Amino acid sequence: MFSYTQPREAIIDYDRWLLKKSGSWQATSVAAGKRHGKLVVTQLEGVEDRDQAAELVGCDIAIARNDLPKAEDGSYYWADLEGLQVVNRDGTELGRVAYLMETGANDVLVTEGKRERLIPFIADKVILDVDFVKGVISVDWEWD
Repeated sequence: MFSYTQPREAIIDYDRWLLKKSGSWQATSVAAGKRHGKLVVTQLEGVEDRDQAAELVGCDIAIARNDLPKAEDGSYYWADLEGLQVVNRDGTELGRVAYLMETGANDVLVTEGKRERLIPFIADKVILDVDFVKGVISVDWEWD
C-alpha cells in the first residue's frame, strides 16, 4: 500500500482503519505491517490469503478524525485548510483552497476562484497567518 503519513510506516500505528470498498466505508484492523521501500506492507485482520488481499487493491484508506493526534502549533492537517479563503496582505482575495500538494521542496496550496493559483506553503514568508475562526489564510504572494 502507499501511505501519505510521515513517516510512511506511521499508518500501521493506527489501531483502526476505514477502507472504502464498493462505495462504502468498512472498519478494519491492522494485524502486522512494515515499510518496504516506498511502500508499506500490511496484513489486515481477517485477510488470510492473496485472493482476499487482491479484493482490496485500489481501496482508499482513512483514519477517523478522532483517532488522529492533535496538530501541534504551526502545523495543520491538509483537510483543515481545504475550503479556507486565501487573502493577500493587500486585501486581494485569491480564492479558496481546493487542495494541497507535495512537491518535494515545499507543500503548495492550490486555490480555485477566478483562476487557479499555486501558492507555496512556506510559513512566515508566504503564509502569514491561518485563522480558522475567520476561515482565512493570509499570504504575502505576488498574485499577478
